[in-house]
Amino acid sequence: MTSKLFFRLATTSALLLSIMLAAACSNDTKAAPTKAEITLEPGVYNVGHPELFKLAGVETRDLPTVLNANGSVNPDVNRTIHVTSQGSGRVVDLKVKLGDFVEKGQELLSIYSADLAGAFSDYQKAVADERLAKKALDRAQLLYSHGALAQKDLEQAQDAEDKAKVDVQNTEQRVRILGGDPAHPASLIELRAPVSGTIVEQNVAGFEGVKSLDNSPNLFTIADLSQVWVLCDVYENDLAEVQLGDSAEIRLNAYPDKVLHGAVADISRVLDPNLRSAKVRIVLPNPDGSLRPGMYARATFRSKKLQARLVVPSTAIMRLQDKDWVFRKEGQNRFRQIQVHTQGGISDGFQQLQDGGVKPGDQVVANALEFSTAMAENKE
Repeated sequence: MTSKLFFRLATTSALLLSIMLAAACSNDTKAAPTKAEITLEPGVYNVGHPELFKLAGVETRDLPTVLNANGSVNPDVNRTIHVTSQGSGRVVDLKVKLGDFVEKGQELLSIYSADLAGAFSDYQKAVADERLAKKALDRAQLLYSHGALAQKDLEQAQDAEDKAKVDVQNTEQRVRILGGDPAHPASLIELRAPVSGTIVEQNVAGFEGVKSLDNSPNLFTIADLSQVWVLCDVYENDLAEVQLGDSAEIRLNAYPDKVLHGAVADISRVLDPNLRSAKVRIVLPNPDGSLRPGMYARATFRSKKLQARLVVPSTAIMRLQDKDWVFRKEGQNRFRQIQVHTQGGISDGFQQLQDGGVKPGDQVVANALEFSTAMAENKE
């Protein structure tokens, strides 16, 4: 009897202890309620305490259309001069190089040219012939005044003199075109800068042969970089969103903290057949020369015409797996993860959205990152 009584007391004690431990565990669970619980449906969450998460409404605002495009800095074609040589020959002295700034009239290079030597020879022969024709005319006029020469012979002498003068003028002009000075015969062409600017292209090196004008590229390209173009590629699907005069914000990789402001000056009427895009031009002043040709640029175009657009606070959007998401409230404790498409930021901390996903009047979590973090913690 003693052993049976002992067994009953032990069993009763164990049962009471189990009940007490279960009650303690139940009390601990209630003391730390979770913020969110994941339901069986992906992307939908039941939140135990929705008041812990601040909400924001999806608003509608009249905003310009925003479009981003990639481009580069280029010289202004209207301020660009291609420098060529009218005569062929060989470079004997190269005085400048790519990237140099040159003044108008500054010597760029010297070319030993057989063309110039031949032009001087023709000029000197023409001058000698004109002198002889002038002497013959003077003699004919003297004889004619004394009745010793017929008028026909005098007219022939006058014609020969006139033709000799024309030959002198033509040969002198050719010497000047080739870069020579008729008063100083020489075989060197001194090629000089026609304008002041920066050498942005160079197609010649020292002691190279220079071909004649009809089959030779320009030797140098000089550009005035006090004003430059930013040329952007806008795809044909987006061309309707860009109009002449639309404002543009330019950001350069070289100066990430600097924003330049311009306007659309031209939209190409021809599409690139490979990229299916058109060139859009923005003209920018460049007084300090900090904008260099070839710099990568990114342009943000804002249309003049305003349209109704959806906006939410920027903090309500979470970037995940190269997509943008918001958490929309669908009930008292229920939230759904919705993908959205952003178009551009607004100065007051709001983000513009494309239509779809959410609509005006919807409520979303104001801090998507905080909600996502809480969601991940509860999942663990």
